[in-house]
Amino acid sequence: MTDTTTATSVVPTAAARRFGTGPLSRAAALVYTLLVVELLLLAACLPGLAGLVLLGLFGRAAANVPLAAVCLLPAGPALSAALYAVHRRRADLADLRPAAAFLRGYAMNVRGALKVWVPALAWLTVVAVVLVNFPAAGVPDWWTVPLVVVGVATVLWTANALVITSLFTFRGRDVARLAAYFLFRTPRVALGDAGLLVAAAGLTLVATEAATTALASVFAALLLLNSRTMIAEVRDGFTA
Repeated sequence: MTDTTTATSVVPTAAARRFGTGPLSRAAALVYTLLVVELLLLAACLPGLAGLVLLGLFGRAAANVPLAAVCLLPAGPALSAALYAVHRRRADLADLRPAAAFLRGYAMNVRGALKVWVPALAWLTVVAVVLVNFPAAGVPDWWTVPLVVVGVATVLWTANALVITSLFTFRGRDVARLAAYFLFRTPRVALGDAGLLVAAAGLTLVATEAATTALASVFAALLLLNSRTMIAEVRDGFTA
């Protein structure tokens, strides 16, 4: 007579035999994905990064703010592609294609990302120019507060808009409206994004801009994690 219980316990299941499905493998898959995405993101931003380095050689003059904004133009589509690639990542270590996902996300979202990134960057440039030229402008000091609030609100709106345009297909004006709507609809997401902004600013002050840039894929992953409530509501309420 055959002991079926013993035979079943001895023979490993198909799921147990699969390679790359354990917690350690999933962690390795995440690290690998972030490393590949980081390298591709830096490559996509290389012209702008080179321009920022050259500007840094001439000092941080107020006149360089518009030029720095121009150098940051490639960062928008690159960040959008990073968001797409991290969102599409697979947990299975044996089935990883982060480079292909990044390139596909870049090709799909470059126009949509620029529609978000260019006006946001232009508006932030205006705010930054006013702030650094306060003494020459002769405006009251209390104007600093509303300008900073406007700048932070713009960054938070941009974060929402980039996440939405990277993961979904909407018209540009619909992306803008949804990004503004979810600033109030999901305040915890906005608060979390503000925390990421503070963390990035703090890292830049304590270390350098290079340290923040080197962790761009990590910040993209954290932005996606923080935005999961908004992503779910957009998927369930605004897509067919």
